[in-house]
Amino acid sequence: MSENNQLTETIERYLNGEMTKAERTAFEKIRSEDPAVNNKVAEHKHFTNLIKQYGERLELENRLNAIHDEIDVHALEEELMIHPSWIVQMWRNHHSKISVAASIAIFAVLCTLFFTGYLNNRESNYLQLRGEINKINRATNQLKTQVNSLNPPHTKMVNPGNFRGTGFAISSNGYIVTDNHVISGADSVYVQGTDGKAYRTKVIYTEPQSDIAILEITDPSFKTLGTIPYAFKKAETDIGENVFTIGFPRDAMVLGPGYLTASTGFKGDTTQYQISAPLDFGHSGGPLFDSKGNIIGIVNAKQSHVEGAAFAVKSSYLLKAIKDIPADSLNKTLNINNKNVLAGLSRVQQIKKLQNCIFLVRVYNQ
Repeated sequence: MSENNQLTETIERYLNGEMTKAERTAFEKIRSEDPAVNNKVAEHKHFTNLIKQYGERLELENRLNAIHDEIDVHALEEELMIHPSWIVQMWRNHHSKISVAASIAIFAVLCTLFFTGYLNNRESNYLQLRGEINKINRATNQLKTQVNSLNPPHTKMVNPGNFRGTGFAISSNGYIVTDNHVISGADSVYVQGTDGKAYRTKVIYTEPQSDIAILEITDPSFKTLGTIPYAFKKAETDIGENVFTIGFPRDAMVLGPGYLTASTGFKGDTTQYQISAPLDFGHSGGPLFDSKGNIIGIVNAKQSHVEGAAFAVKSSYLLKAIKDIPADSLNKTLNINNKNVLAGLSRVQQIKKLQNCIFLVRVYNQ
């Protein structure tokens, strides 16, 4: 048996839940360390889902054919023609009015489903939380800029960008982490602190398979953030743990309290946690903290049509991504803080200490 076939057989046992706990732990470690294996698992899961859907479609078709074969269509037609029911008689007498009414009713139902979002992305059920800046707001800001150019303002207006997300510091000297899908396709990326100051950044490393991107603040006006108050947890967090996240679904920082509901993410993805928290578009890239203030993940998506179901990439994959950054991509030392000073503090005190390390990420593209 070739090495490729052995890997396929191992992946099938993993996805079918046929591995022992020790085997599953060992394979998940290989998956986290080898992007090729991780991609192979995702591709195989997608392929098996397609096969399953095709089988279900054939089964439904066979059932419909069997039902059709059981019906004596000609006998039923003769019975209805000789002894038409009151429904048939009503249709013959008022079919034009009924057709118009039915058309209006169907149109109304479809409009309701469309505008409530029920028909949008119903199959995937997985929504990444990058927020698109409202086009009307951008047009309004451009108009304000033109008007203000006639009367010079006291402060410079900031272009809100095309997309928004959240990021947080991984070192005091300007290295920031966010989700890869937040900055994907960007011409330029800025981060803005809670004090309103914005800084230009450069994308120095990405891991699309884990949805992680590392930024470096390159703006000469940036100095330092001081001591990072939180640490990064290496071990997995238990189900039921109280958690919270901070993000920018709007210009103001928003707290999202909740708890960890599953040790795996969407469709059993072992690189993610599932959490129950009130998250919205713009939260992508935000930090996920445990109750002691340790970073345990990075928020990246939520499940549509399911109240409060959101997902975060586990912090172990962030630590691996930081370790994998090529040395020639770093213009300065990247040291990860290992000391957490937030443990034992109230939630209010924790947020006061860490808020300067959380950033609104503004993405610009053509």
